[in-house]
Amino acid sequence: MPFKKYKKSDDYSYCLGLTLTFELMLRKKEKAVRIYVHSSINKNDAFNKLLALCEENGTEVIYSDKPFRILSDKENVFVIGVFQKFDEAIKIEKDANHLVLVNPSNAGNIGTILRTALGFGYKNIAIIRPGVDIYDPKAVRASMGAIFSLNIEYFDSFSDYQAFVGEREMYPFMLQAKIQMKECKPEGRFSLIFGNEATGLPEEFINIGVPVIIPITGDIDSLNLPIAAGIAMYHCCDL
Repeated sequence: MPFKKYKKSDDYSYCLGLTLTFELMLRKKEKAVRIYVHSSINKNDAFNKLLALCEENGTEVIYSDKPFRILSDKENVFVIGVFQKFDEAIKIEKDANHLVLVNPSNAGNIGTILRTALGFGYKNIAIIRPGVDIYDPKAVRASMGAIFSLNIEYFDSFSDYQAFVGEREMYPFMLQAKIQMKECKPEGRFSLIFGNEATGLPEEFINIGVPVIIPITGDIDSLNLPIAAGIAMYHCCDL
């Protein structure tokens, strides 16, 4: 497998950094292809633990600086993990609570949301196409490895998602809603639904489930997507 800049059409992606690669080897070691190590690596306990995991899993470790000049634009990256995509292994659980993202477009944002979702116990994420590529190395890096512990499934449309989950509580978060988040108290299995970073949810979502708004001061027009999703997930979680 040659090393080259990531493309969405590739069947593999990259973990840029020791911590991310360690998470790969802990959570999805069966998908690890090989590990590249830079000559400037600090061979500390964390690195030695990573090597032990690679040896245990039979994962190839290659010491070479060349991949770093091609694959990473960060000077502080000294380990790169190459892994196969695992779409077939991460279908969402029908009976779990879901976070639904409609047409998200920013790799950094999606990574941050995935990490927050894992922290609040939301392990099933539905993405409605068109949507950002979760395997973009920027998304993987922003997730801090959370991507390896989540079930994430793409749906061609929101109606396809509805057909899959059937009847459940649904809460679209949108500025046009009349019900404030403090009044949102899920009682059964539910879906928290968020739109695109720039445009939010389409107007037709006002007729789906119980539309909710997160109240803010008049000093700003809206919250950014990762913060809004994080507030909603915390409010509705069981922690």
